[in-house]
Amino acid sequence: MNVRRSAAVLAAVAVIGAATPAAADPSPSPSQALPSALYGDTDPKFDGVWRQSLALLAQDTVGVKPAAKSVQWLVRQQCADGSFASYRPDPTTACDAKTMRDTNAASAAVQALAALGGHDDVTGKAVDWLKSVQNKDGGWGYSPGGASDTNSTSIVIGALTAAGEKPDQVAKDGKSPSDALLKLALPCGGEGDGAFAFQPDKKGKMAANADATAAGVLGALGKGMVVRPGKKSDATCAKAATPQQAAANGASYLSAALAKDDGHLMSALAGAEPQPDFGNTADAVVALAARGDIAQAEKSVRWLEKNSASWAAQSGPAAYAQLIFAAHATGTNPRDFGGADLVKRLNATGPAPQAAAQTKASDDQDDSNSFFGVWWYIGVCLVAGIGIGFLFTGRKKQQQL
Repeated sequence: MNVRRSAAVLAAVAVIGAATPAAADPSPSPSQALPSALYGDTDPKFDGVWRQSLALLAQDTVGVKPAAKSVQWLVRQQCADGSFASYRPDPTTACDAKTMRDTNAASAAVQALAALGGHDDVTGKAVDWLKSVQNKDGGWGYSPGGASDTNSTSIVIGALTAAGEKPDQVAKDGKSPSDALLKLALPCGGEGDGAFAFQPDKKGKMAANADATAAGVLGALGKGMVVRPGKKSDATCAKAATPQQAAANGASYLSAALAKDDGHLMSALAGAEPQPDFGNTADAVVALAARGDIAQAEKSVRWLEKNSASWAAQSGPAAYAQLIFAAHATGTNPRDFGGADLVKRLNATGPAPQAAAQTKASDDQDDSNSFFGVWWYIGVCLVAGIGIGFLFTGRKKQQQL
């Protein structure tokens, strides 16, 4: 399961009284044949729609046209009311009151299908459903009616943005998603130091959570999972009176946490030895890049290039997607990520894509590189001595392919 949503899943499981994902068999039983259109080969019960959405979104990000049947599989997972469950083994069976709706799955599906285009009816119904289950504080929980949490609220914001909505205008009882996030932002100073909490505990206490902070920074900026480097402000940690200030505070917390452990975050699972957290590190890279904190984002993506291969191979399509998002956000070539072709490896976890379509951004880069190539030649041959400034040309070559 994708690590970014694990805290939300566990919280939802506690609410509905079901077994935790950790207790589930990681692979399906022999009698449960996985759909041929699905990405990944582990039990999709808790993350089928999520990992399919991330896989399709990552392919679109790098100019790959996904297999038509994989897109259709995702579309058919939608319930008649516009919602999505984490996974429906038989989409021909109508959703009912027992169907466990999942705001995170719905939001990921919206982001993927909006990026692919041609699915306005599906994304529109999903957005309408998300609006219908918004909490009175302006946020969302993993399950409809669950307490608002930073991760779920933030990914819904990303879905609203992807669908052309203005998140701050999506309000319930006068409260917007930003209002919910600001309530989950910790003050500067002390252990939290500007981070986001996942949600308050039973006593109302909030604790800094790096996973939630990465999500919260994106949500506060109104961004989804696919971002380009933003413009950094000079803001320092201060009272989070605005979403932008909360994002700056959260980014500052992430930068300090990443620098503390040689460019990566550490997991903090109860009863387990701390170990590098690759998924959260990738999410933090995307969040920092979106906020314009490029220096630390690039240091951390270099660490991922050197160390994430085994994790991604074991974790599957969502992990490859996270790394592709981190590469895209920092202008790193996902087809040569520490020597690994992330795109090829992602494609290998599911049906072969239709084609590797060249994106407009790639075309623009080719034109730009050709332009500089011609004028470099002319400059050398005809105007020797005149220097040419290449504004991050090497890095631009590695942006979205």
